[in-house]
Amino acid sequence: MKILCLGHAAYDITLPVDSYPLENKKQRYSKKTVECGGGPAATAAYLLAYWGEDVSFAGVVGNDLYGKKIKEEFLKVGVKTDYLEISPTDKTTLSYIIANQENGTRTILTYKEKSLKFKKLNKIEEDFDYILVDGDEEELSKKVLLEKPKALSMLDAGRCNESTISLAKQVDYLVCSNDFARDYTKLPLDYNNQETIKAVYDKLQKDFKAKIIITLEKYGSFVKIADCYKLIPSLEVKALDSTGAGDIYHGALLYFLIHNYPLEKAMYLANVTSALSVLKIGGRYSIPPLEEVLKYAK
Repeated sequence: MKILCLGHAAYDITLPVDSYPLENKKQRYSKKTVECGGGPAATAAYLLAYWGEDVSFAGVVGNDLYGKKIKEEFLKVGVKTDYLEISPTDKTTLSYIIANQENGTRTILTYKEKSLKFKKLNKIEEDFDYILVDGDEEELSKKVLLEKPKALSMLDAGRCNESTISLAKQVDYLVCSNDFARDYTKLPLDYNNQETIKAVYDKLQKDFKAKIIITLEKYGSFVKIADCYKLIPSLEVKALDSTGAGDIYHGALLYFLIHNYPLEKAMYLANVTSALSVLKIGGRYSIPPLEEVLKYAK
């Protein structure tokens, strides 16, 4: 089975801190920064290759140190980079991340040049069985989804913008963050009130033909199966860094769907994968081995 992950690639520089920094203060930290590649589709591709799948990544990086590091990381786990475009004029997207170990939250500051887009690659001739997009390359994503209708497709809808809304109309699985769900529907979504989640879900289901899944961070994920609403739980863990947890969820969910797990089981295993990832610093370095996920699931 061949997989294509298409979208955003960045390089993450994470600084672990014991509490969130005060504004307009000089502060010195002794913990080392953690550096690795990031980005929704890129992290999903990395996980899938790490877990033994045949996966290609399509995205754009700069012809600089960080772009080279991203490509080296891909090749190390077996991600095919035939569709990784190296821009000679743009810089690789950088994300500066403050990981607050006191409560496991992270603050991400990202710089991406507006001109960092595909300039040479405008068509992918190769056939794929599965396609995951994150909305970062709308034009090429639309073309690939349209030209490969037999492939099972998934959208990682982290942010609510014109690109993700447009792509949500073309995919089989719309796996969206609670932020996307709130911003799109303009409805309240209270984790402690399942009726509000149902109302948000129904609005999404009405507007999009895709199978809807809403991720709810530490609370798990939400879906409707055979007219029954289901909140699929996650593991209770003490988080150190939630960077990349959502991206890891999407990659794991696709993996378990590929291997014919029922949707509810696939979602639970993806929840477990995401939960285990927050126990370590650095998004990509926190991806657990498949064997560890299956062990916890038992």
